[in-house]
Amino acid sequence: MSDQKNPSTQQSAKPEKTAMVYEPTEYVRQGSWIDSMETYRDLYQQSVDNPEKFWAEQAERFLYWKEPWDKVLDWDFNDPHISWFAGGKTNVSYNCIDRHLKDGRRNKAALIWESDERRSKVYTYQALYTRVCRLANVLKSYGVGKGDVVAIYLPMVPELAFAMLACARIGAIHAIVFSGFSAQALRDRIQASGAKVLITADNGMRGGRLNPIKAQADEALLECPSIQKVIVVSRTQQQVDMEPGRDVYYHEEVARKDISRHCDIEWTEANDPLFILYTSGSTGKPKGIVHSTAGYLLQASMSSKYVFDLHDDDVYFCTADIGWVTGHSYIVYGPLAQGATSVMFEGVPTYPDAGRLWDIVERHGVNQFYTAPTAIRSLMRSGNEFPAAYDLSSLRVLGSVGEPINPAAWEWFYHEIGHDRCSVVDTWWQTETGAHMITNLPAATPMKPSSATLPFFGVQPIVMESEHKEAATGEDGRLCIKFPWPSMVRHLWDDPGNTRFKETYFSAFPGLYFSGDAAMVDEDGYYWLKGRVDDVINVSGHRIGTAEIEAALNSSPGVAESAVVGFPHEIKGEGIYAYIVMKHGAEADEDLEHRLAGVVRRNIGPIAKPDVVHVVNELPKTRSGKIMRRILRKIAAGITDKEQFGDLSTLVDEDVVDEIIETRPTK
Repeated sequence: MSDQKNPSTQQSAKPEKTAMVYEPTEYVRQGSWIDSMETYRDLYQQSVDNPEKFWAEQAERFLYWKEPWDKVLDWDFNDPHISWFAGGKTNVSYNCIDRHLKDGRRNKAALIWESDERRSKVYTYQALYTRVCRLANVLKSYGVGKGDVVAIYLPMVPELAFAMLACARIGAIHAIVFSGFSAQALRDRIQASGAKVLITADNGMRGGRLNPIKAQADEALLECPSIQKVIVVSRTQQQVDMEPGRDVYYHEEVARKDISRHCDIEWTEANDPLFILYTSGSTGKPKGIVHSTAGYLLQASMSSKYVFDLHDDDVYFCTADIGWVTGHSYIVYGPLAQGATSVMFEGVPTYPDAGRLWDIVERHGVNQFYTAPTAIRSLMRSGNEFPAAYDLSSLRVLGSVGEPINPAAWEWFYHEIGHDRCSVVDTWWQTETGAHMITNLPAATPMKPSSATLPFFGVQPIVMESEHKEAATGEDGRLCIKFPWPSMVRHLWDDPGNTRFKETYFSAFPGLYFSGDAAMVDEDGYYWLKGRVDDVINVSGHRIGTAEIEAALNSSPGVAESAVVGFPHEIKGEGIYAYIVMKHGAEADEDLEHRLAGVVRRNIGPIAKPDVVHVVNELPKTRSGKIMRRILRKIAAGITDKEQFGDLSTLVDEDVVDEIIETRPTK
């Protein structure tokens, strides 16, 4: 692989034609944990040649164990069950807090909270310990114990992290529900989990707008008889309805005279559940992903260290919401298990203006910055003057998560934010995987824009062409994993006999875990993610990845963002329907469709030319920044009855869907 000094002029969206390769700079390599491909390949080979030995060594290195395990691994993907470190006892809260008090980090910043109003608050590991212990004791006073479920419906306030760690401390299982979800979505998740306590807030603040969280919780609780107690955090100090005997204020409860500043650890078995996190499905019934204690924390901790090259004096910033798995793994559990300083952000990237994130980077001296391609494209759209106004020289590693990042966004991130010296780590993983699966390591891996690059230690991916045939190099297929990894989903909550678990992940390719994503492996062994399998369009017998078409469209001047889906076509089988968001100030003139067709033809070929170009103001996105493509597919197919769209509770703004329906081309 060669280092291209000026590759930005090449904007091919087709991986096999992309000559762009960026070597990690000396700036990133200095003092890094894994500083060469030789080191990576040696460790990776060890991890797949003898995975049990490898993971046992990592478990000893990364976690504190109260009692040793009896067996490293027991598994079967055909009759799905997975067990890591059976018999071993540990505790997530102890690993994320207590042990750091003994190794010189007592007064080190653990969390830096950035409020929506630009207020900052710092919590040291000692302060974190006290707050977590007090809340844990409050929960115990309500009768919450090992195996009980606590629902958490909070905005991005520090109490959210305290609540997670308090549950872990006493062996309770937390089920976080994103605070942007509706009352109905909260109700469904509480009912499904059987939670006995709810921790919520009076209101939330996001982008200067107030979110009446307590009112929504009250509506949900009308149909949630399992909830015995509601703890209310005073985020805005506004008066809200409080039901006597059930509702209590957080600040009053933790200040009770009978609540100690110390809480004994409940040592949990390695495979005991740590949390449930519900994912939304097209049928409207969410799946309760269950993650275990030791395996999950091990891989979250290890990947935090190596993927972000975390060092003891670093300040790390992930922009995600803790209501999603990225926030679980890479704001709270992974960084804190490493004894890191983690920035927790309540607001939105463009409020009060598009310089908000760069202001945080400058003020706190952020070294690692982790965000989603959607945010990157949004900030690109706002112009280069915003990042140019701030000192971003502290940055060393930039990260992308959530969906494949298109080349134009990658290049902007690398050049305008990283100033050609930071590494961009493009991470592929899922709620179900718990931690990073395919990603580059910042000081070791040569980077190809839009490629997630190579597997993380112990991860054994395989791209399948059909049920029993592996795809050839350069050919698209379905991404599967052929061996278990410590942080993988253990089962689905309330799934008798693992029926839905097996059907969802292990039935399409017997003996393999099926991710649901399409991918391709190039001649260097690099993985290129193509989006969900149902985002691969079969046009006249040719399978075309929508991410590939989108990358081409996004490289066109004037286009800020695009989403491509298939729709029924009487001649081709499937046609290509492109939703286009224009940059601010750019016009969708009558020549736009012709220009876009030319861009796609040049980058991919005439077979990929969109049949329909639909210009929209916004795309329907979930709160985690993902485009809800199943809605776009239905609209493209002519379905305009929203009752047929499935669960819409994860959308930022449901009105966007109505606007898209109203502007749908009739030709």
